Amino acid sequence: MEIERQFLVSVLPDLPVDFELLEQGYVALVPEIRFRSVNHERFYLTVKRGAGLSREEWETEITAVEYANLKDRLFPGTCVIRKRRYHLPLSDGHIAELFVHDGHLSGLNYVEVEFAAESEARAFTPPLFFGREVTDDARFSYGALAREDGMKVVHEILAGGA
Repeated sequence: MEIERQFLVSVLPDLPVDFELLEQGYVALVPEIRFRSVNHERFYLTVKRGAGLSREEWETEITAVEYANLKDRLFPGTCVIRKRRYHLPLSDGHIAELFVHDGHLSGLNYVEVEFAAESEARAFTPPLFFGREVTDDARFSYGALAREDGMKVVHEILAGGA
């Protein structure tokens, strides 16, 4: 089970020097079946089910060859997502993961914080730079953002549109 809150970030805080390069794509969107590369050194296959604060998540490490095979089988109409992940320690002891995107999602900055329990997540007070929360916005998922017009979703959320 994954418990996390998610926010769009309009103004970036000072970023640390260290970050991870991530590349991820999808072979299915319901449930989300994702493959990911971390610094082109570690590779993962993840299945996520559900939406909102708590979702089912299963993940396993895969080989570079398996990753390449999956990358050749992107879900139709989607793109590989490229982003940098920064780990930001928060004053309450949590770690925020801030994602700065490149490619078709260039301009999207997004942050998430994982929790051990839903009660802990609900009690969390986000720092000022976090921006608009999208945890419970059914339009916001990386599966939707992977689509070629993924930034359209972000602009609709920011505009408050349906």
